[in-house]
Amino acid sequence: MTQDCDRYDKACSCGAGTLSSRALAALVATMAITLASCSGKDSGPVQAGAPEPTVGVSGVVRKSLSRHVTLSSELVPFQEIDVYAKESGYVKKLDVDYGTRVKAGQVMAILEIPELEAQLQEDEAEIKNAANQVTRVQHELSRYQAQYDALHLQYTRLNEVFQSQPGIVAQQEVDDAQAKDLAASSQVDAGQATLEATRSQMSVAKAKLSHDQSLFDYSQITAPFAGVITDRYANLGTLVQAGTGSSTQAMPIVRLSQDDLFRLVIPVPESYVQYIHIGDHVDVRVPSLNHTFPGKIARFSVDVREDTRTMHTEVDIPNPKRVLLPGLYAEAELNLEEEHNVPTVPVQALNREGEKTTVFVIDGNHVLEDRTVQVGLLTASDAAIASGLNDGEQVVVSDRVGLKAGEKVTPHGVAIMHYHEESTQ
Repeated sequence: MTQDCDRYDKACSCGAGTLSSRALAALVATMAITLASCSGKDSGPVQAGAPEPTVGVSGVVRKSLSRHVTLSSELVPFQEIDVYAKESGYVKKLDVDYGTRVKAGQVMAILEIPELEAQLQEDEAEIKNAANQVTRVQHELSRYQAQYDALHLQYTRLNEVFQSQPGIVAQQEVDDAQAKDLAASSQVDAGQATLEATRSQMSVAKAKLSHDQSLFDYSQITAPFAGVITDRYANLGTLVQAGTGSSTQAMPIVRLSQDDLFRLVIPVPESYVQYIHIGDHVDVRVPSLNHTFPGKIARFSVDVREDTRTMHTEVDIPNPKRVLLPGLYAEAELNLEEEHNVPTVPVQALNREGEKTTVFVIDGNHVLEDRTVQVGLLTASDAAIASGLNDGEQVVVSDRVGLKAGEKVTPHGVAIMHYHEESTQ
């Protein structure tokens, strides 16, 4: 084959100038095939060694991880009520308007109720009459008591003489004295009963006055709690109906809203219910105010609604500076899980195969080891390692395709991008 190659080289160098273009092309093709076979014969199987693959690595570091969920809702006052009148009447005085802040017990309006005013005067007259009756009966009872004392003394003396000296006092005279004594005693008892009856009548009159006075006191409309007036329905002279009957078209006087404490009612999805606890801290962000307020979980319904699969949860938010307003849109960030000072790796290092999770660890000789680990808290960027790794070990965070355990690699540190950071260090 070597001789053929040499012969083709000489032919090419000597006769190239006299060959036609077609013959020259054929000759070149033949030479290419021959040279290829010659090259395959002469070249040996020796190749340069394949380069070690370069992989991105990250160290096992300790962090404090937490997992959050953000739920949105509207702020509502802790308490908000429409204030109605207990008794029907005309608005005589109105001391509040939109935006007026009131304290608990402060008078907001006064009603004019002529019927109750007249009833109070009648009750006072009945009490005065009952008091006069009591005085009259007391005087009569005193007179009855005096008569009884005299007759009883007379009977006692006659009876003593009759018993000690028979024949001096007639039996008839003693019997008459005894009868008069008994009659006087009965008259005293009757007077005492009459006195008790008149006193009872006076008590009834006083109770009626107290009842009517209580109703009349409702003519002063007071604030049941401190807050701000957010609506006014009545004006001076307006006839307001009593708000105690369901059949009446009663109109409230004002609407009162508590503004030093707000509540945020949020529907917590079923999958997060297990993490909700009374007293847990909640950060409440109000985008329109560009501010975050501290709150806490105060109460929840302890059941999951069938239609939405959520649990009614309320977060209390103090508002001492009165910057929060009803109806503002707010976002509550609930802290679901927390683990402090735990070994962590980027989530890119994990390889899940069914229920098994492994990572590629690089030893001191840059050799890969496929190691099984137990994963704890998992966030969008980091994973807590419960077991399987030690602090400072290097794990592969780049593409694992083509990598095998026992393979030697060239490690290269990489910066892990966190597009949605949920861990705190």
